[in-house]
This record gives sequence, structure tokens and C-alpha cells, in this order.
Amino acid sequence: MTTSIHDRVIAVLSEHNDPYRETNLGRNGALTRCELDGDELLIELTFPYPLAGVTRTLVGQLKPMLEGINDVREAFIRVRHEVPITTAREGTESILGIRQVFCVASGKGGVGKSTTAVNLALALQAEGARVGLLDADIYGPSQALMLGVQGQRPETPDGKSFNPVIAHGISVMSMAFLLTERSPTIWRGPMVSSAFTQMLRQTNWGNLDYLVIDLPPGTGDIQLTLSQQVPVNGAVIVTTPQDIALLDARRGIEMFRRVEVPVLGVIENMSLHCCSKCGHTEHLFGEGGGDKIAAEYDTELLGALPLDLDIRQKADSGKPSVISDPDGSVAQMYRGIARRTGARLSMFAERDGSSNLITKTKGTGE
Repeated sequence: MTTSIHDRVIAVLSEHNDPYRETNLGRNGALTRCELDGDELLIELTFPYPLAGVTRTLVGQLKPMLEGINDVREAFIRVRHEVPITTAREGTESILGIRQVFCVASGKGGVGKSTTAVNLALALQAEGARVGLLDADIYGPSQALMLGVQGQRPETPDGKSFNPVIAHGISVMSMAFLLTERSPTIWRGPMVSSAFTQMLRQTNWGNLDYLVIDLPPGTGDIQLTLSQQVPVNGAVIVTTPQDIALLDARRGIEMFRRVEVPVLGVIENMSLHCCSKCGHTEHLFGEGGGDKIAAEYDTELLGALPLDLDIRQKADSGKPSVISDPDGSVAQMYRGIARRTGARLSMFAERDGSSNLITKTKGTGE
């Protein structure tokens, strides 16, 4: 009996692993179209996370393998992504139009969390996703400055809801848009939680693959409100290798575990410093802390970023690294972290049995 072209393609794909997940391409359902027209093979691969940055490499690896199949002269491969919609867990309410929500958190201030959050959001967009960013630091909002939209005000089409400010293609909401630069937020906890909920629920986010929430440092009111009311799919923890930062990062991880929010992984910021004059590299804040804490909590080190003056300067100028130098090494690091984060989100959705892929799709490749 002749083996079908579909089975032969599956056999070839089974020899190649998904770039960022724990399955191979033949067994994870990635093959969503397979047609043989004469001696031309057309296949479509669908991933549950955006991966535009590695599409060309993936196609280049698979094409000769598929063209080694009998009766196939030329293979055409289309790669696309479809971020799953996850069902809100009990006690929370989904946000209309948003497929997945995750937060970027840190146990203490000064570790570069907000810079990481904005570059991660922009990196997800660069990988092909539709992205929103909520600046949840009510007392010290910084995303408006980092995105170059300080002083703008969101439109209120009906007097009750806000249209987000669009910055570099992503939808953004922040207290910075509602207050002046010199207006201090002198509020008690309940008012802070209420402001966070209003920004989250009363913003017309539209259709997004991801909403990234930049949390204030620590484990306070906003974090508790988030875990109790928002269908958050996971948390990314930002730390430095410094012992005190790692100690606070552990507290943050423990908090998310107690409120049953999955920890997607750890990002080690300020990992390595390279002297701009002599090229000497040095671990100023210690070494291996991110790996250690990821292993301790059975999670993943999503990436390690350098201590680089350029990252800070570009964020302060309103054009973060992913936008200002898209082909640079730092932007590529953020894009790798973005792909790993998206892949981790999809894995947790599958393990929870809460994903739904029967939705509008979006292409990312040839």
C-alpha cells in the first residue's frame, strides 16, 4: 500500500523539533495544510506563538528535507502563527478581544523591569503579534516616556471608555496619560487598585494577541488585584544577578505561585558589562543568578541581557532598542526572549486544557 503524501511529510517533520517548544513538528499538530500538485508540494505550518524572526531559517532547514521525498520536485512552505485564546479561570473575567495576558514583574525596583517590558512588547510585535502594553505602575508610570508619547491624552469616545495611545504600533495605556508630569499620585491602596482596574477594563484594546502588563515592583495591591480579578496567563520575572535582587525575585515567584499564576520564566538583566573602550567583559553584579533561580523553581531562563548604557539611553529617548536598532544584537536578544515567552504561554495553555485555536489567523512567513 502506497504511503500518502501527508504521512511522508509527517515523517520528515518528525525529524525536526519546534524551535521553542518540547515537541517535534510531526507530532504537535503544526501541519495544517498539505497538498501535492503534480510534483510541487505545498505545506502550511501553524505555530501557537509568533516567530517571524526565525521563519526564514526554519524554511531553509525544512525545504531540502521535504524535497527529498519521492515525487516532490519543489516544496513551498508557509509559516504562520495563531495565538490561542485561553479561558478565564474561575473568579476572573476575560477581557474582550485579548487572547492572552501576561505580566512583567520584579521583586524590587532598579532592575530594569520597565525597560524590559517595553522592549519585550515591541519584540513580540516585531515577531508578528498584535500587542498592547498596560503601565500598571500607578505611582511611577514610565512607559509614556520610554515610548516617546509623554504628554499625550487618550480619546474618550463615549465619556466612559478610553482609546489607547498608539506608540510604535502597539496600544498603550498609562496613568501618565491621565495626569501631568508633576502631579503626584497620593492614593491609598483601594484607590490604586480601582485605577488599575479602570485602565484595564475601560480601555478599548481592540483585538490583541498579547496584553503585556508592566507591574510596579514588589508584591502589593496591584499584584493582588491582578491575580484575583484578571485572567492573567503567566508572569515573567526580571532580576539582576545581584544577591539582594535574587532574594526579592524569589519572593515575587512565591507570590505568583501562591495565587496560582504560572511563572513563565526569568529574565536576567544587567548580566554582563562590556567596556565600550577596551572590550573587556565583566560580571559586575555576580554571575549565574538567573540560571540558579530558574532551576530552583523549575522554570526557564528566558534570556540574559547586558548592562549597556545604550539600552537606557534609547529607552529614555522614546525609541527603545527594538525600534531604534532592530538589527542590533540587543534587539535580537529581546526578540529571542519574545519567542520563548510566547512559546511558554502556549505550553501552559495546552497543559491547562484552556486553549482555543478556532479563531481568525495571521500569517508570518512564506
